[in-house]
Amino acid sequence: MKRLRNVKIVATLGPASSDYKMIRALFEAGADVFRLNMSHGTHEEQAMRHENIRRIEKETGRPIGVLADLQGPKLRVGVFGTGPVELTEGQEFRFDLDPAPGDETRVQLPHPEIFKALEVGAHLLVNDGKIRLRVVECNARSALTVVEVGGAISDRKGVNVPDVVLPLAALSEKDREDLEFACKLGIDWLALSFVQRPEDVIEARDLVQGRAAILSKIEKPAAVSAFDEILKVSDGIMIARGDLGVELPVESVPPIQKRLVRACRTAGKPVIVATQMLESMIESPMPTRAEVSDVATAIYEGTDAVMLSAESAAGAYPVEAVQTMNNVAIQVESDPNYRDIIEAARRINRKSVADGIVSAAREIAETTDIKVICCFTQSGTTALRAARERPGVPIIALTPLIGTARRLCLSWGVNCVQSGEVERFKMAVVAAARAARESGLASEQDLIVVTAGVPFNMPGTTNILRVAPCDERLIFSSDPE
Repeated sequence: MKRLRNVKIVATLGPASSDYKMIRALFEAGADVFRLNMSHGTHEEQAMRHENIRRIEKETGRPIGVLADLQGPKLRVGVFGTGPVELTEGQEFRFDLDPAPGDETRVQLPHPEIFKALEVGAHLLVNDGKIRLRVVECNARSALTVVEVGGAISDRKGVNVPDVVLPLAALSEKDREDLEFACKLGIDWLALSFVQRPEDVIEARDLVQGRAAILSKIEKPAAVSAFDEILKVSDGIMIARGDLGVELPVESVPPIQKRLVRACRTAGKPVIVATQMLESMIESPMPTRAEVSDVATAIYEGTDAVMLSAESAAGAYPVEAVQTMNNVAIQVESDPNYRDIIEAARRINRKSVADGIVSAAREIAETTDIKVICCFTQSGTTALRAARERPGVPIIALTPLIGTARRLCLSWGVNCVQSGEVERFKMAVVAAARAARESGLASEQDLIVVTAGVPFNMPGTTNILRVAPCDERLIFSSDPE
């Protein structure tokens, strides 16, 4: 099932897409990675979805990535005694720790950590930023605010605090339970919500203990400020534009997205652009032109993956949403301007022999009649380096480890193949040629580039490159030893 594009599609599973038939339809429509949103659904429901994914993987013979997305700590107000309260501009309103029902003058905010961090002049945003309040007085138990943008406030509405770094761990007790469950289930990527500092990622990595790759969600201003440090300790990044657009001026989100995508490309780490990409398709079979343009922009920037959330999890047209994203990607990548933009944004980053090998593989492939770059990889690092180059030909990653193959499903342009162990480079070339032919990416008359590390089965040893024919007879005749 050859994909006709390089960018990957992540589809969130939910009430509209839980059974085997629908998940299979999403996969056939173009989904490469499935997201399990731990904010919704029971462990039993998530386990069933995971089981269906692995069944499809076995039937199709194609590795499929699974991403578990942790909820993160949720900040919410308490309840009101007489129903919703209308806040008006200029009005004073107090948040405190008192559990008594709220009224038109105050409400509980059961998070003492917020009061400890607040300063005069900081802002509180309620109900996805629809209500905006500025702090004029604060202490360890309460904060008096002035309403800058009014609206109706009601029970348990969410609160964002954009101006300060909150002394809250990124992992709540629920997150810790979900993390352990997801790792035992066998997921490939773990997405962390509410990341503010690199220490949040390090804490999660200690709990994961190598059972999954770590994806940091950038959704807080503090995470944007500390992005370079967060990227260093993360295996991948998700630009979660929902909360980011609430806590920052909306006009700042596009340049932040572009900067973060480029930084991830330079680092050779997968990056997902997410949130509201085809939002109207929750209820409509057709997206808006603006949404199509939004998806296209992310692809032109060179993102590794684009993601569907409610569109595939709870919408009325989940398959159509994946098909739309797939079609947009094919159209964008066939545009001659796409290659110009991708190549203009490439940054030379050769710090090792392995960097030089994969860079040379791209240059050879793009200046001669090479059909495929084939990478033998144990940990996935060589394939990630190849993807960082954004070559003009497909990449095949061959690995004996199914976990590595599944994780690489998130990476730009990488076609993942689980191969057997090889001991000699000639046999690696034969396996690469066979994979290129069987995938439909090359024929016996074509040439391929093969990169590998000798000795085999040792991570980080990429040190050899060969241009080889796809015809096995020619491989043996040209290299009888």
